[in-house]
Amino acid sequence: MNETLPTPRSDEHYMKVALREALSAYDAGEVPVGAVVVRNGAIIGRGFNQRETLADPTAHAEMIAITAAASSVGNWRLSDCTLYVTLEPCTMCAGAIVLARLPRLVYGATDPKAGACDTLYHIPTDARLNHCVEVTGGVMGNDCGQVLTQFFAEQRAKGKK
Repeated sequence: MNETLPTPRSDEHYMKVALREALSAYDAGEVPVGAVVVRNGAIIGRGFNQRETLADPTAHAEMIAITAAASSVGNWRLSDCTLYVTLEPCTMCAGAIVLARLPRLVYGATDPKAGACDTLYHIPTDARLNHCVEVTGGVMGNDCGQVLTQFFAEQRAKGKK
């Protein structure tokens, strides 16, 4: 589970890893969203959407990656980690990011229908909450968005989603 990286990496590097997770979701017939949690250059949690597979509405990539990271460090507070996710988190995931005390979120594509970090809501940066998160959006946004666009085009052609 832990992947130690020898040198500091860029946001793009970790987003590429998250994108590989999204492709795993794609291959499983799930909405292709992937996420990784990074601590001190090591990936300590990873996940991809598994709502259909697990029949669980909470099985979003971010939730799975955060749970794996917390298990890896043995603490629910991820106060020295960064979450990378290919799609702007929804309200549930944005809330979990705040509750996990993640100091930083990096996402790829914006989500005009459910984005809760910049697009529709600003949950991670809402000063009324007990924790604020630094948010960086649009990292490899075109690449991340293209995977989603292709997935949904294929689903519509099959008469699904």
